[in-house]
Amino acid sequence: ASVDALHDALMATVEAATDDEKLGLIQAHPDLVGRAARAGTLTAESSREQASAGLGDLTDDEVVAFDHFNGAYRERFGFPFVLCAREHKKASILTAFPIRLRHNRAEEIATALGEIGKIARFRLTDLLADAR
Repeated sequence: ASVDALHDALMATVEAATDDEKLGLIQAHPDLVGRAARAGTLTAESSREQASAGLGDLTDDEVVAFDHFNGAYRERFGFPFVLCAREHKKASILTAFPIRLRHNRAEEIATALGEIGKIARFRLTDLLADAR
């Protein structure tokens, strides 16, 4: 009926998923400025989103910082750091890493799923706008 209704239905499906299914959804996301981004193998959507946050224009020191934080985050939680890049720039993302690294695993699973919801909302809006 609407983008809102579709998004709500998708989020209800995520909410009803098993813990393993939720983790699988989170684990399907690429690292920000990770190997896939540097190899040029991200989806077109992920590439645009990361570029919109300024992640395609990083200094060597910023790349090192992203690698460090991505590694620390994966080691602590067992899944990639997920953040809706469209709502951020590289500085705010680098600021978010150490804050979120202080969370416990359950908090980060909930946060990652919330960020995935935001990403889905943007992508649904784009997809439906392109279809018109």
